[in-house]
Amino acid sequence: MLTTLLTQKSNSDHLIPDDLFTAINDLKRDLNAVVLAHYYQDPDIQDIADYIGDSLGLSQQAAMTDADVIVFAGVHFMAETAKILNPDKLVLLPDLNAGCSLADSCPPQEFSKFKAKYPDHLVISYINCTAEIKAMSDIICTSSNAVKIVNQIPLDQQIIFAPDRNLGRYVMEQTGRNLVLWQGSCIVHETFSERKIIQLKIEHPEAEIIAHPECEPAILRHASYIGSTTALLNYCQKSSSQAFIVATEPGIIHQMQKEEPQKIFIPAPAINNCACNECPHMRLNTLEKLYLAMKNKQPEITLPEDIQQKALRPIQKMLLMS
Repeated sequence: MLTTLLTQKSNSDHLIPDDLFTAINDLKRDLNAVVLAHYYQDPDIQDIADYIGDSLGLSQQAAMTDADVIVFAGVHFMAETAKILNPDKLVLLPDLNAGCSLADSCPPQEFSKFKAKYPDHLVISYINCTAEIKAMSDIICTSSNAVKIVNQIPLDQQIIFAPDRNLGRYVMEQTGRNLVLWQGSCIVHETFSERKIIQLKIEHPEAEIIAHPECEPAILRHASYIGSTTALLNYCQKSSSQAFIVATEPGIIHQMQKEEPQKIFIPAPAINNCACNECPHMRLNTLEKLYLAMKNKQPEITLPEDIQQKALRPIQKMLLMS
């Protein structure tokens, strides 16, 4: 139905109000809805959101909200997490096709076989995974708290870390722990060009390179600071540097520029001359789709009850350990 409505837009412009900001704010009030948006969303969506954050912050907000309707401007696994934490609430995702390459890199059936090879291992899964993978996990983590959570696990307890191998390697370096890694990765954070970043640094010697831990090791070794999207934003505010080369999805730069308008933020370039450093899934959401999702109360996120209950426990453990 959503696709049909979007197709009709060209013939019936009245379906989409001229002032989407006012229309969405009206729907928020009428539905008692909250709009949660990830930093990688388009600037317009960030500006209409009630809360903008990374996966940890969004999970915490989803757990605390008293809204009747949660509109999740992000990708599918994020909206699933909100539904797991709020089984009785209506959770909407503007575009159901907004998936995640990292989540897709860990199919549940294959991961189940992988997990069976290590029966004595605790499973810590990065939140960028499907509800089925969460249901097979003992604890969920985010890039913000992964090191903190692993450091709370007894040293004699062996650990499987899934699905992101790059974040897993970073956690191993920071904790000194030997983790069994599932070999998944994010297409966006794998596309950054080390050669082009070095060239940018030569052209802008005053700029600090900051990076998300999902990046490849070749990129991380050039970074003066490594952290989650929220941590990168906070670092730019505190740092005395006036310029930054930002190695993560460039949507975060909108917030960086709002917080520090006098500073310069340069998106790290991809290997090819393309917009590959932009997440194609995150960018499927638009202000128009956000409006239509609220107006029509769909697409709705639904999950099987058994998966929902099994996935809730490791998320709750994460929130407690954070």
